[in-house]
Amino acid sequence: MAASLPGPALAIEVDVTGPAALDAAAAAVRAHLGPPSVVANAGIAEGGPFLASDPAAWSRVIDVNLTGSAHTARAFLPDLLDTAGYFLQIASLASLGAAPLMSAYCASKAGVEAFAHALRAEVAHRGVAVGIGYLNWTDTDMIRDADRYAVLRELRTHMPPPARRVYPVDTVAARLVTGLERRRTTVYAPPWLRLAQPVRAALPPLVLRV
Repeated sequence: MAASLPGPALAIEVDVTGPAALDAAAAAVRAHLGPPSVVANAGIAEGGPFLASDPAAWSRVIDVNLTGSAHTARAFLPDLLDTAGYFLQIASLASLGAAPLMSAYCASKAGVEAFAHALRAEVAHRGVAVGIGYLNWTDTDMIRDADRYAVLRELRTHMPPPARRVYPVDTVAARLVTGLERRRTTVYAPPWLRLAQPVRAALPPLVLRV
């Protein structure tokens, strides 16, 4: 992918649960590309009933999705403070309304939303902007894997037509790029997802009923 892009590009494999590895990655980015802005977007998911879930696998989702986002911010925040940069935290529709059989993923995405709100209030006076990206079903391996579970398939098919649609990766990426360029506080992909914000308190009982 890096080789196919115009201009300078760099690909680094790193485990976001390791702070030292992220510090090294940040140093490599700084050396090759200059001071960065940042998107925190590492994510995994585990599906199934909570009581039957493997505790280590459940914790791994939290470690990657939530703690990994915090480690990413910690590694790159000095650059953002120096440049009045921008940090985009990828959240999810799961941040707005939790789904059954996805307890670890939903908890992690609710956590990254809260983390981004807290970080924004800490660094705003230094000129650093913090955005939150809310994504719906996106055509990735993780979403295809979720469709293996009957209750998640049922939940998605009972959603209103726009909400049940799986969106192409390129479409979602374009929305995120626009948010980065404009330093948006919130980025919704697709745009209609913003309508869920005012009614988010109604989503848990609606999911329960479905």
